[in-house]
Amino acid sequence: MRHAVTQLATPDLEASPKKEELSDLRDEASTIQGQVVNETGHVQKVERGFSLWSLTGTGILVGNVWPALGGSILTAIYNGGPPGVLYEFLVASFFYFTVAASLAELASAMPSSAGPYLWASVTPGKRYGRAIGFFAGWWNTLAWTLAAASMSAICGNLIVQMYAFSHPSFSVQPWHVFVTYLLVTWIACSFVCLFNRYMPLLNQIGIFITVCGVFITIIICAVCPSQPGRSGHASNATVWTSWTADTGYPNGFVFIAGMLNGSYAMGTPDSTSHLAEETPSPSTNLPKAIALQYLTGFVSGLAYLITILYAINDSSALLASPFPIAEIYSQATHSTAGTTGLLFLLLPPTFICVIALYMTCGRALWALSRDGAIPLPAFLSLINTPLGLPVNATLTCCGVVTALGCIYVGSSTAFNAFVGSFVLLSSSSYLAALLPLLLRRRRGIEYSVFSSARWAGVFC
Repeated sequence: MRHAVTQLATPDLEASPKKEELSDLRDEASTIQGQVVNETGHVQKVERGFSLWSLTGTGILVGNVWPALGGSILTAIYNGGPPGVLYEFLVASFFYFTVAASLAELASAMPSSAGPYLWASVTPGKRYGRAIGFFAGWWNTLAWTLAAASMSAICGNLIVQMYAFSHPSFSVQPWHVFVTYLLVTWIACSFVCLFNRYMPLLNQIGIFITVCGVFITIIICAVCPSQPGRSGHASNATVWTSWTADTGYPNGFVFIAGMLNGSYAMGTPDSTSHLAEETPSPSTNLPKAIALQYLTGFVSGLAYLITILYAINDSSALLASPFPIAEIYSQATHSTAGTTGLLFLLLPPTFICVIALYMTCGRALWALSRDGAIPLPAFLSLINTPLGLPVNATLTCCGVVTALGCIYVGSSTAFNAFVGSFVLLSSSSYLAALLPLLLRRRRGIEYSVFSSARWAGVFC
């Protein structure tokens, strides 16, 4: 069995089993404790407690599309106004759909918690695989750690701004956000470390909370502006055609810069792959989870964006606001209580997202360390048997996130520059796996349950 599974990582196969046999071999190897778990030759050390739905929940919660769009909307508003927000999101989503489809193929063929680190080690072939995989692993792990820092900051800022909105005399200071940031990040990390066995259940509950939150928000923001005495909805031209970009840069550059908002929300196609060794039948479940994650995220995100953009009736107040999404909700409801309530709907999915991110970045660091690709591999690759997860790796990620938070006190601009590199680093790790696959014309990989037609795979 070990030979049948480990040979899948060999780029030049002369004979290979049929697709169905290949999937059976992977799934059989991945369900037997102590046997080969994936193409790297590692053995099973963690329990497989994540079903398809809890795995999908991880993807949806890590993506956290509609809260992420709301929390970072100012980036896109400056780069084109409401039409820029919409069209930049649509274009970013299209590109990430193709990336997700390509990564789903690799996840099905080579299910491993290493994710892009393993794939980038295999697709370039034996000559370049080790070097490219090394960099891809570091980029991917750093990206997920920075994502945890970013969402912790958004969650902390959300809590502080909710209080400030209800108390107009309160002056928000950077240290207020920093203290809340620390509480959020360490509570989330503690949840992951101490209650790992309940994470699948939390993910399923999280799906319900996220869907209900966006549904309620859409209804309120769609109905309230049209009530008597309110300012009404924005015009169709304002939302769809009135391009506004006063940055001084060419419109093409402005559009690309504005895509950062959509990329930040949609750019998490490998999140579920880091739980490949904790779900049964990963060759089948991973592609399904990625597809469900992207379908849910795109539909909810687009509906949310259209609704809140129609609720804007004072763009100057929006641009002057320290927390733009609160200003949008205020313009929609004309009520302090209503605005606070809508902001509160952002809080549970955002906090659960931080929890899910610690699951992801901890597993990514663990997978990197067990191959000796990072300092202190024996310490970081250790699995805490009673708790059932890589506690040392997860706590290390939390320590890095804490250190990054100290930067926020000195300069929020510098902090945002650090965490904003999530999109660049994660995309680079995907490129490291996919570009060699394209250049080698998709050779060297034995595709499993999910595989696109050759022309579609090259296009993706």
